[in-house]
Amino acid sequence: MKKLGTLSVLALVASAAAAQSETLTVSWWGYNGDKLDANIIEPFKEMCGCDVVFETGNNADRLGKLQARGGKGVDVIFLTDAYSQIGIEKGVFQEFDASKAPNIENIYPVARDPQGGFGPAYTVGRIGVVYDSATVEPITSWADFLGGETDGKISLPGITTTAGPMVVVQAGMVAGTDAYEDDAPAFELIEALKPHVVKNYNTGSEMVNLVSTGEAQITMTQDFTLRSLREAVPTMTWADLEDGDIAVLNTLNIPKGAENVDLAYEFINFVLSDEVQQKNAEQGVDAPINMNVDLTPEQAAMWTYGEEAIDELNTMDYAKMNAHKSDWIDMWNEIFGM
Repeated sequence: MKKLGTLSVLALVASAAAAQSETLTVSWWGYNGDKLDANIIEPFKEMCGCDVVFETGNNADRLGKLQARGGKGVDVIFLTDAYSQIGIEKGVFQEFDASKAPNIENIYPVARDPQGGFGPAYTVGRIGVVYDSATVEPITSWADFLGGETDGKISLPGITTTAGPMVVVQAGMVAGTDAYEDDAPAFELIEALKPHVVKNYNTGSEMVNLVSTGEAQITMTQDFTLRSLREAVPTMTWADLEDGDIAVLNTLNIPKGAENVDLAYEFINFVLSDEVQQKNAEQGVDAPINMNVDLTPEQAAMWTYGEEAIDELNTMDYAKMNAHKSDWIDMWNEIFGM
């Protein structure tokens, strides 16, 4: 009995040591890193007794690296839905077992399984136009933004960012065409806009820097950047577009080559928790997807908040977009000389 007790103690010690030695590798953008570290990473490390390391970069770069490694080297990847759809089509992600992340029951139905069995969304946002109301006349439509009617300096999202291909789709709409069927008018409009464009940005932090230095006064971006933009320039204003903003879901996926799958599920469940979702929403990090989050009117004004607001957003056909993206990158680079 004494020997058995000793073995049990040794087993517990070994188990604790194994847990301590586990390392979760997370691939994400790195934007709002300090807040995400305080709200997610440090509490999760304390809860799991593990370590967390990161791979950072934009969607295209991180997904490209993951594909090149055959889905290995990362346990959880944060992507916008346009890019997670590419990962699904390329067979990079494993199917998701929702029973291992019970907090999914508390998120809006639209986010529980947005792409057919490969993981939930952790936030729903909108992509729209932001401008400096102190120097630029109000922008009320996509035609105002893309039709050369503005009087400010523009920073467009780079074509390999989440919002980049959406510029083409919206330019087609303004030009009176479906860019998926006939993209020439869309690119003619973009080329006409080029003299107003000071620089294309590739990361959220780069875009905020362009605005903070006064190099750009108008941009197209996702709403999670709004707080940082206003901290840099208080008069930055989200445009009330009569033809609507664009919906974007940010997803959480587990690659096929993940080494710590159980830990990945634990992490995803934590990101979807009431506590994390509440803190991130209050602090301007991400729009809440958890239905239990309660925001003041002032806090809610920053976000796409509530099912009614979500339902009003325009959606993109990512399958069509992905089929055209390679050609659009070439045409875009011809215009902007990349």
